[in-house]
Amino acid sequence: MDFDIPPDIQATLDALDDFIAREIKPLEAENDNIRFFDHRREWARTDFDNGGVPRKEWEDLLSEMRRRADGAGWLRLALPEEYGGRNASNLEMAIIREHLAAKGLGLHNDLQNESSIVGNFPTVLMMRDYGTPEQRAEWMPGFFDGTKRLAFGLTEPNHGSDATYLETTAVRDGDEWVLNGHKRFNSGLHHATHDIIFARTSGDHGSPVGISAFLVPTDVPGFSVDFFWWTFNMPTDHAEVTMTDVRVGQDAVFGRIDHGLELAQLFVHENRIRQAASSLGAAQFCIDEAVAYANGRVTWGRKLSVNQGIQFPLVELHTQAAMLRQLVRYTAWLMDHKHHMEVTHFVAMCNYQANRLVCDAADRAMQTCGGIGYSRHMPFEHIYRHHRRYRITEGSEEIQMRKVAQHLFGFGRK
Repeated sequence: MDFDIPPDIQATLDALDDFIAREIKPLEAENDNIRFFDHRREWARTDFDNGGVPRKEWEDLLSEMRRRADGAGWLRLALPEEYGGRNASNLEMAIIREHLAAKGLGLHNDLQNESSIVGNFPTVLMMRDYGTPEQRAEWMPGFFDGTKRLAFGLTEPNHGSDATYLETTAVRDGDEWVLNGHKRFNSGLHHATHDIIFARTSGDHGSPVGISAFLVPTDVPGFSVDFFWWTFNMPTDHAEVTMTDVRVGQDAVFGRIDHGLELAQLFVHENRIRQAASSLGAAQFCIDEAVAYANGRVTWGRKLSVNQGIQFPLVELHTQAAMLRQLVRYTAWLMDHKHHMEVTHFVAMCNYQANRLVCDAADRAMQTCGGIGYSRHMPFEHIYRHHRRYRITEGSEEIQMRKVAQHLFGFGRK
């Protein structure tokens, strides 16, 4: 059994590093763009006078990064060839995402909004697998030229993890569907053209069957973006939404009626394994930076790193990262060889452990570096604020542990 990075993936990492050095780092350095990554980052990125959403200048810079990455053939790496990609495997994507996050803050792989030179496109795969031929013909070009942008509307004011209890409803009226309800933390609505709205179309509360997905235009009458929640990690794109007698046609139905949660599962599994890899990479970055600081800091006439009180906590974190790395890569390999629902418990293990690890690593790095580590002049507070959200969103760590328990104890459906 060979645990080394395969030569072809290592060649990809080397080529990515070269692209970053030639194209992305110079862009990051020009026109004071470094303000989006140094101690000014939260203020530079956030339009505090416009609901706390991202500033146009920040999103313009991200767009230019993606344009260069797409032109070089990197952005769509994971997508099928028919959509301009190279069919990168889940294993390759996990290794890449860890590698990029381990480089620290930078335009190549921004943590705050998961914007990377190697993109993650779960909505493209959702459309490929669940869209009608007409929807695919309409939507696929728009995903890549920016004319079609999807938000994700699952969570509600009264329901988060208990997604099978949705109060938002969709009722058929002739050739149309009428939607009523509310959504919370509806991500991406500051610039989305459409929102994926999950609504109950039949069945009882608590049943996973009876929930359907709809592609709802954000400018349709009755669709209201009420405000954006200001969060621990700013800027925000997490909207509160009200729908009052919103009417959409049959062409807005996304996937099978009453089986909309199939789409949600595909979305979160595509995100969770790659996000776990990013958390692992960011954790390793925090560990490495803390070690470097401790080796360079002299206190009472000797290096800070000679103290066991400094060594042992970082050794524990480094060991945890090494063990998690193998689990993430094994799980990604399983996803390449099995249906993603067959390995959902492994994905859950990776996700909740990685999200805990990066928060612990960022906190320990702050403690190791003392006052300067606590300041915004070092990256640890930003890393902590970003990754802390993933212990809640896209399935809280308690929900992830429940998935593992269902498999371990034999509960739930086979």
